[in-house]
Amino acid sequence: MTAEIYTLDAAARDFDRVSAALAFLGDHWQEHPDLDAAARAAGLSPHHFQRVFTRWVGVSPKKYVGALAHGAARAALDEGACVLDASFEAGLSGPGRLHDLFIAHEAVTPGDARRRGAGLDFVWGAAPTPFGEAVFLIAPRGLSALAFADPYPEGGFADLQARYPAADYRRDDDIARQWAERVFAATPGEPIPLALYGTPWQRQVWRALLSIPAGATTTYKTIADAVGSAKASRAVGAAVGANPISWLIPCHRVLASNGLLTGYHWGVDRKRAMLAYEAARG
Repeated sequence: MTAEIYTLDAAARDFDRVSAALAFLGDHWQEHPDLDAAARAAGLSPHHFQRVFTRWVGVSPKKYVGALAHGAARAALDEGACVLDASFEAGLSGPGRLHDLFIAHEAVTPGDARRRGAGLDFVWGAAPTPFGEAVFLIAPRGLSALAFADPYPEGGFADLQARYPAADYRRDDDIARQWAERVFAATPGEPIPLALYGTPWQRQVWRALLSIPAGATTTYKTIADAVGSAKASRAVGAAVGANPISWLIPCHRVLASNGLLTGYHWGVDRKRAMLAYEAARG
């Protein structure tokens, strides 16, 4: 029997319902909700929900709740361990990364900054991803930005275009889909080149983000320590917030010092879903 292929289009369609279920389970796991309750949160029948959740997350709803419970127990015993870290260590994750990434560093001089992207040529387009519709911005040397389009691709593009308002842009959704297939491939292939345009400080923080393994989390203070500025957590937060390439440069793995998910440019529900997705596939 041929295994069902779970396409990016299907994963994108399922995202909103799975995200709602993850939020519900995250809030109510201590009550050990049954399948019916979780399915109602997703707006699906229990049978359909079980299938959708398992193929998107990679584990069943019951196993996901069990991992959260084990994580909480471990966190209570391990001083300093946040709930999310402990749940990953309880068997929901592994040490591997989804991709080995290469960065094509392209320094931006003060003159480049003043030109606001003049002379840069980008291709942009929209494509489905496991986390909903996304907008990809591609430079000649690699991927320059990945944003989520809520609810329309033009909105996501406007967010990216504001970074380089004087650049030239050409839309090609077919090229964007090719990048989406490459970024979210079930089996990692060739390293993905990233063409990053940012200040030296921002790129230093982004490199630190790339060092966080899939299935792990860290804090803004830890990132500040890693870049040699222990008292610069606020500045680190600003650089993390300016990260142009969602998912691949994993700012979603950075938590508040108390272990809470806190804010995320593309929504806390999406951040929760990204962490669950990585953890189940570690």
